[in-house]
Formats: sequence, structure tokens, C-alpha cells
Amino acid sequence: MSSSKSHQQIWEEWRDLVNMAPKELEEWLDTDESKSVGDTEDGESTGHKSGRRIVDIQRTNKDDITDAQWDHMATVVGYIKRHLSQGGPDRNVETSRWRYSLMNWGHDPMKEA
Repeated sequence: MSSSKSHQQIWEEWRDLVNMAPKELEEWLDTDESKSVGDTEDGESTGHKSGRRIVDIQRTNKDDITDAQWDHMATVVGYIKRHLSQGGPDRNVETSRWRYSLMNWGHDPMKEA
């Protein structure tokens, strides 16, 4: 495993940071807004591909998660943490590319308390 964190640490951070339900994330990934952000390769952005993998992981029993899925979960957690630490825009967060990108990775910053 490429991450230095234990599966338990990854799981706890994943549960804290991935705050979109699988159906909610799937519906988001179908929107033009979702497809409008991110580095595009092969016509689909990295974040968009990640979002589809996140939905698969969310629908997998924790005991059945593969090493590749654990690695992706660690990548997702790292991405969300980095993106949040950069801070979002001062205005219009709801329609910002910053928010759209985070949502592709399973995190909606508008849900935070």
C-alpha cells in the first residue's frame, strides 16, 4: 500500500470528508457543471473519473475494499484536504469551480457547518 496511514485512519478521514451520498454524487457527475471542471484527459477529467470510483467504493462493503480502492481512498482524502486548505472564493462559492471540483471528489463544502 502506498499510503503510510492505516486503513482505519484512511476510513475515519474518508467518512469525515466524503460527505456526498452515492446517489447524490452520481447525479452530480451527470451535470454539465461537474463535467466543466478539472484537468481533462481522454475527454473526462481526473476528478470526474475519481467521482465514479468513489461511488463504487461507497457501495462496497468495508471488509471487501481492495488495496487499489484503499489507495484511491487515501488519494481522495489527500486531495480534499489540500483543496480545502487553499480556501474557496470569497463570493459565489455555490457556483464556483472550486466547489464543483471538490464535489467531483465527493465533498460538498456547502454542507459544512
